[in-house]
Amino acid sequence: MAEDKSGKAHAQWISGVVEDVLEPELPILDPHHHLWLDEGHTGWPYTLDDLHKDTGSGHNVVGTVFLECRAEYRKDGPSHLRPVGETEFVIDLAEESAASDGAEIKAIQGNADVSLGAAVEEVLEAHETAGRGRFRGVRYITAQDDHPPLAMGTNAAMNDPSYLEGVQRVGALGYTYDAMVYHPQLPEMVDVARACPGTPIVLDHLGGILGTGPYKDQRAEILEYWRAQMSDLASCGNVFLKLGGIGMPMMGFRWDKRDRPASSVELADAWIDPIQYAIEVFGADRCMFESNFPVDKRGAGYVPLWNSFKLITAGCSDDEKRDLFHDTAARAYRLPLLAQA
Repeated sequence: MAEDKSGKAHAQWISGVVEDVLEPELPILDPHHHLWLDEGHTGWPYTLDDLHKDTGSGHNVVGTVFLECRAEYRKDGPSHLRPVGETEFVIDLAEESAASDGAEIKAIQGNADVSLGAAVEEVLEAHETAGRGRFRGVRYITAQDDHPPLAMGTNAAMNDPSYLEGVQRVGALGYTYDAMVYHPQLPEMVDVARACPGTPIVLDHLGGILGTGPYKDQRAEILEYWRAQMSDLASCGNVFLKLGGIGMPMMGFRWDKRDRPASSVELADAWIDPIQYAIEVFGADRCMFESNFPVDKRGAGYVPLWNSFKLITAGCSDDEKRDLFHDTAARAYRLPLLAQA
């Protein structure tokens, strides 16, 4: 079994699976990646150069969306405004990417404490100024579980009136709200979506299907529960769904502990059923594939990951693929759609 690795050792491990790129002309807007200068959530830095090595490895990645990851916060000033430092950090990289030959970071989803209620407007305004035209909204993680390795930072309850007021304010000001929950919390997410119908909500990582700790070896039962909840959530027309996170250890497939990283066929075999179900109930026009890099890079390389998505959607029409790989994300984050052929 593979052990935890340094960044250099991990890069060498990831390079152990080499694949030809499937459908290399298909345009991709990758709507979920991170950047950080420290060890971040993987144990090694992930810089713009690293992002461009991945997005430039063969797939036709025409743009990306940065998602908050608590990087480079302000070290002083009011605590509720410190997350604006992340947008200040990323905007410089985004503008650098636009002037490069690599994929452009076209949008930024920052962080704001939406439990501030109406007062979150001050934070959104500060992000808007810092983002120089690329700020599109915020993510506020509410994923929580009693199993210690799944614990997240302190957050407001999703039925807290101030939290709901904050989510509503995000939408009222024209922004998008990214949500991250675990699958046992999906009924609460349904309530949030129904209480905030004017806010575009993007649910990350397939709704957080857990497969570790107390959820290990319960995949059939968990997926049955998940399907019922996702059907309810799909009835909320303001909700988009990100199809990804499938390389994360919390999902139950410990690709990161193997001698070789996952191949596209292995990823597709493991995830084709839930992903195809999600596309069926939400529709391709509300689903978007995501890399979640470098977090998903713990288990798979960028080429195999996107190859797996292309394998899963082999039966989809050209219009459906346009939505799944580009246009749904563009609509969710207010970016230009692909020109129709």
